[in-house]
Amino acid sequence: MHKDREPLTIGAFAQAAGVKVETIRYYQRRRLLAEPAKPVGGIRRYGDADVARVRFIKSAQRLGFNLDEIAELLRLEDGTHCEEARRLAEHKLKGVRERLTELRRMEAVLAEAVANCGTAGGRLACPLIAVLRERG
Repeated sequence: MHKDREPLTIGAFAQAAGVKVETIRYYQRRRLLAEPAKPVGGIRRYGDADVARVRFIKSAQRLGFNLDEIAELLRLEDGTHCEEARRLAEHKLKGVRERLTELRRMEAVLAEAVANCGTAGGRLACPLIAVLRERG
């Protein structure tokens, strides 16, 4: 079993979590992360659970969850709300799939436009611009 590290200052906490101090403060303002009590004449200290929470937030962001959705996931993290968490993830997955479909369509249009570039054959109209006008 590993021993918890010494309580961290906000700078050390940010470094351990792989974010900037401003990110920690922003998460605190958004109520994603609690601000520890400040001892009289002392400095607020953070622990391993705080580091894990910020890493969770960053991981969820990489999967496309926005901060409101992450707040909801954090509310559900006690393990008794798996079905609700699943619904949130299914909704996110649906959005990702829709975005992938749109990106594939964009890729096809751009590939066609790029393939047609240079084929104007002396005409003044650029095939790329023409494709964009047609599909606008």
